[in-house]
Amino acid sequence: MQTLLSSVDLKKDYKVGETVVHALRGVSMEVEKGEFTAIAGPSGSGKSTLLNLIGCLDTPTSGKVFISEVDVSRYSKKELANIRRKTIGFVFQTFNLIPILTAFENAAFPLSLLRRSAGDIERDVNQILGDVGLAGMEHRYPRELSGGQQQRVAIARALVKEPSIVLADEPTANLDSGTGAEILDLMRELNEHKGATFIFSTHDPMVMDRAKRIIYLRDGQIHSDERK
Repeated sequence: MQTLLSSVDLKKDYKVGETVVHALRGVSMEVEKGEFTAIAGPSGSGKSTLLNLIGCLDTPTSGKVFISEVDVSRYSKKELANIRRKTIGFVFQTFNLIPILTAFENAAFPLSLLRRSAGDIERDVNQILGDVGLAGMEHRYPRELSGGQQQRVAIARALVKEPSIVLADEPTANLDSGTGAEILDLMRELNEHKGATFIFSTHDPMVMDRAKRIIYLRDGQIHSDERK
């Protein structure tokens, strides 16, 4: 299998007043193309910090992050933004949709940043909205959609540019259990049929039940790494 993402002795410290918080204490791991992996652990274990680092939203205090064998850990903010724009899709617990844009326009936003043609955008966005079960809802605004439908738009937005990696930070946290299960099953289906690589930050048992691999963090370190 092809190693898509890896970290080497990754550390991240935060200063809170006079106190230094060691959020990550030397995390080394590899993720292969096509994985459906959960990073799990209690609050404060470092899972969101790890997701931010491998997602190029933050830079480590020390250690390295490799994406497709390229060391991005010392990239400038502009270089990190380019990596995020082209390579990484994000799904957040709060959906983060733009309220004045329709479902179509929200899903199309990443392609407009990549300066795709209008024809390509229309084709690709309609295709991905159909894939996530939103055909016919293209012109609805977020306020006109249920929580589950909004999360489907967020998944479409993350996948429309066919990123190498999709990072999902507690994607079921604001959904009821039934809707959360539907969203997770949708992600698993997209993982299996489109080959999208998903990495979750979660403490939701439903996510862990569906994950093919679970990396457990405790006190900023990998406690265990289990494949199913």
